[in-house]
Amino acid sequence: MTHESEHGLPPTKPRRRLDSRSLRGLAHPLRMSILELLTMDGPATATGLAARLGENTGTVSWHLRHLAQHGFIEEEVGRGTKRERWWRVVDEPKILSTADFRDDPDARGALSVYMHELVQQYFNRVVNYLNEDWDDDWQRADTISDWRDLRMTPAQLKALNAELMAVIARHTLPQDAEPAPGALPIIVQIQSFPRGRRGGA
Repeated sequence: MTHESEHGLPPTKPRRRLDSRSLRGLAHPLRMSILELLTMDGPATATGLAARLGENTGTVSWHLRHLAQHGFIEEEVGRGTKRERWWRVVDEPKILSTADFRDDPDARGALSVYMHELVQQYFNRVVNYLNEDWDDDWQRADTISDWRDLRMTPAQLKALNAELMAVIARHTLPQDAEPAPGALPIIVQIQSFPRGRRGGA
């Protein structure tokens, strides 16, 4: 399984491939929640993040420093004070391949935490959307779909994913481009994986 996190960056930009050390630095529920908020909503302070997450400011500050040590976030220079620093996500696409950790028993625990928290984040985004009141135009434009009648080899699944990523890339604006009037941030979540047979002979 491969997880790519591009955050709307150009697909040609060099990617950072997560290793076991950086994975262990990220694989914590609160750190992943912090990183998600900074990614989705932009720079914030420990105080602001703590209020949104219902956590102690000191605890959030500690996790922010931890994320910074591992290169996931950085201080926004020239903003804030010595006592109240602003943090932002490092401008760098990231890629994680679970196959990289197949023979690394020390990373399995961190990988399990990371993947389960990631899927929970995906689920929560959909639930939050469904609980919100959107007008008819947006409700006609959205989709929550799945397809269950495909039969593929690993090579065919990899090709399908590459095509899907290319479609997303075509619809991703350059960083310096102005969005269309009325445009809002859009989340596209893609999960594609094989299913083992259940029951029956």
